Amino acid sequence: MPNLPRKIRHPFHRTDRRIPMEIPVMLDGHRQVPGTESTFTENVSAKGARVVSVRRWETNDRLTIVSRTGEFRSSARVAYCQALQGDGFVIGVEFLEPKGRWVVQSPR
Repeated sequence: MPNLPRKIRHPFHRTDRRIPMEIPVMLDGHRQVPGTESTFTENVSAKGARVVSVRRWETNDRLTIVSRTGEFRSSARVAYCQALQGDGFVIGVEFLEPKGRWVVQSPR
């Protein structure tokens, strides 16, 4: 039997499908740079989002994410932070305590 390569899981593997969508949001809770950051998502799912940020975040940092319409709010965990070419970062956030109406609902 030939040696087949083992399947390697990507470190950011997720089970929910992400949908490319720019949603205006606000981030709050950065430990070193206080204040609210007004920004947007790159993609979304029912359980989290990929968000553009001017700040560098650490994995497992806690933050609050709020839609600018005010219809959604959640505490969240930073799953990853990647530098963008040029300035800024993208962060993967996992919703911990979602409240309100998000753009993607969990399947029932």
